[in-house]
Amino acid sequence: MIYAPDNYQPNYILLYESGELSRRVEAAKKELENCKACPWECGINRMKDETKVCRTGRYARVSSYFPHFGEEDCLRGWNGSGTIFFAWCNLRCVFCQNFDISQQPAGREVTPQELAEMMISLQKRGCHNINWVTPEHVVPQILEAMPIAIERGLRLPIVYNTSAFDALESLKLMEGIVDIYMPDFKYWSPEKSKRYLKTERYPEAARAAFKEMHRQVGDLTFDRNGLAVKGLLVRHLVMPDGLEETRHIMKFLAEEISRDTYVNIMGQYYPAGKVGYKHYPELNRRITYSELQQAYDIARSFGLHRFDTRKAVFPVF
Repeated sequence: MIYAPDNYQPNYILLYESGELSRRVEAAKKELENCKACPWECGINRMKDETKVCRTGRYARVSSYFPHFGEEDCLRGWNGSGTIFFAWCNLRCVFCQNFDISQQPAGREVTPQELAEMMISLQKRGCHNINWVTPEHVVPQILEAMPIAIERGLRLPIVYNTSAFDALESLKLMEGIVDIYMPDFKYWSPEKSKRYLKTERYPEAARAAFKEMHRQVGDLTFDRNGLAVKGLLVRHLVMPDGLEETRHIMKFLAEEISRDTYVNIMGQYYPAGKVGYKHYPELNRRITYSELQQAYDIARSFGLHRFDTRKAVFPVF
């Protein structure tokens, strides 16, 4: 296990004190006027509440926030990960297991003050971190809330929980603010990405995002209690008949990111969203135990060796 220094504190405190955080807030808000917050680069004026692919205008929409005990052990600890679920999404994954909030109206719009108060509330409840779920399209709105949260006493590590369909400029604005990047690498091939995620641009954008995330935070580190403090934590959901995609992704992580990358190979896929007998029948089943074990074998064959195994012990049908 790789440990962080015992006196570790979030870098966003230093960014706030130096005035750099305020500069980034203004830069991010300016980008909303000709939106390039994510790889779609819609070019609309979200400051005037215009919407397009992500269906989110001036303010972020939050579906729920609570201490989450279903995350990786190194995030949930004993008091939970302080998750804030942002509604809508900039992808259209046909199999999304959060389809009701990612592709359907959910939750409510929140001001920067309200978003900051959510973070403080989760900190007061004893959560070990603040976990932004699906933040790709609302980076400016999150940044706008950060100075307010810091002024109210926020001191927890920040987790950026993403599909990896992120714009590099948005990620650069997050440097020193995000402590733990947790991207999910879904598909490698443009063809499958087009069919299942509705954009062939996903693999290229994800590869660039992974490199930028690792440049910022490096390999995952822990405190003495085994809680994640800083670094990259990768998720990969094994899909039916998807082991060739897994092979490419694990090779990329080992050879172009780091063989010390901490990986959660997930076996809990189930048909959801738009998947059924009539639509996407090839995805209309759980993966097999053999497929999951082969995914681990593939990862090990490329030298990857740091795995989150908590969910892998559950039965897979």
